[in-house]
Amino acid sequence: MAFYDVYAHPALVRYKTSVCTKATLFLCVVLGLTYVSPLLVAYRSHGFWVSRSSYEEQPAVRFQYQTLLVAATSTRGDHVAWSTFPHLNNMLGANLRIPSVSVREEDQNQDGKADLLFFQLQLPLKDEEQVYSVQLLLTFSYKLLRMSTVVMQSLAFVQHSSPVPGARLWVSGDLRLQQRTPLPHRGLHDVYNVRPPLVVSCPHLHGTFRDPETPAACRGSPDTGPCAAGALGPCAAGP
Repeated sequence: MAFYDVYAHPALVRYKTSVCTKATLFLCVVLGLTYVSPLLVAYRSHGFWVSRSSYEEQPAVRFQYQTLLVAATSTRGDHVAWSTFPHLNNMLGANLRIPSVSVREEDQNQDGKADLLFFQLQLPLKDEEQVYSVQLLLTFSYKLLRMSTVVMQSLAFVQHSSPVPGARLWVSGDLRLQQRTPLPHRGLHDVYNVRPPLVVSCPHLHGTFRDPETPAACRGSPDTGPCAAGALGPCAAGP
């Protein structure tokens, strides 16, 4: 049996809503999880499957105003010395000379980190004294904060000797980090943030100077023999 159209009426249905709905919020969340979260993971992980990477960071270095100076005044082993540690100066006796010291730190790019240190020292001498060699120790605080949090005490060692006496010495150098093992990327690494004791060995003086705030612990007698060999010549100091 065949069927025929008797009556037809078209119908149009429209559904309207505002933009601020739960469906719009759900769509934004889905788009954010789809596109933004992979970018954040890639940024925080510094790339995928990275086998080797490097970065540069300027450390925060500050001079600690702790100094030790030893100057040889003859080729026979005579010397004069000075330090910022009062107890060590008392041990030097007649070999102590108080110099005039001028220190200035300069921040060239105004980033809050010192870039240069200007250290000037004038040592008073007697008329018959001349300087043949100079050895100088300067202490610094060293901090890394970007990838690894490292806080430590560092040391600058200046040494110069000449067969003929001199009246002035000018030195320009860089303070660099010599890394032997990978630094930890979590937590605070402050293994080297300590003040090591200074082992002092001078003629007629044998003792250990541990800290400027604590008394010096001297041992031995003043007639124990010649000076022991050390990195600083007649008056040796080291960690």
